[in-house]
Amino acid sequence: MTSLPPVNTLSHLPEDELAKVLDLLFEPSPPLHALSLPVLRSTVFPTYDILIVAVNAQLSALAQSDDPKDIEKLSEILCSHPRLGEKKVESEQSRAEQAQLQKGAEEEKEQLAALNREYEEKFPGLRYVVFVNGRARPVIMENMRARIGRGDIKAERQEAIQAMCDIANDRASKMQK
Repeated sequence: MTSLPPVNTLSHLPEDELAKVLDLLFEPSPPLHALSLPVLRSTVFPTYDILIVAVNAQLSALAQSDDPKDIEKLSEILCSHPRLGEKKVESEQSRAEQAQLQKGAEEEKEQLAALNREYEEKFPGLRYVVFVNGRARPVIMENMRARIGRGDIKAERQEAIQAMCDIANDRASKMQK
């Protein structure tokens, strides 16, 4: 597994290396780079947890904005995460995290794909993001159904942000030197 540089050295790294750190923690996302690289360059963080809290605050500010451009930027960042259960997953981290979801009957895989479509129809511009954390596909699908049923796009944005940050914290704990 790839490792992260010591967090207290981030402000001295070149921009491309800082972008790689964000990509490892979250997912590759040029809009996230544009949003967060200035903070990473100008702040010395004591821990990766604190860095992730700072990114969470930035994403939450976008979610609470009334500016459609902010909401669009947030949607692009949230959609950098792969759909759950997709066969083609770009990042090594996401492939490992979703391995549990690849197991099981073909019928369940089709149900998961259908739920992904239903979710994205219910919440245009969003992708279902959850911290899988070893949970089985039926548990994840029940969570998807509950969130679709709730029908609250603002709550969805906040849940997706929190899930991204939970995933990032988990990745950071596994990748620190």
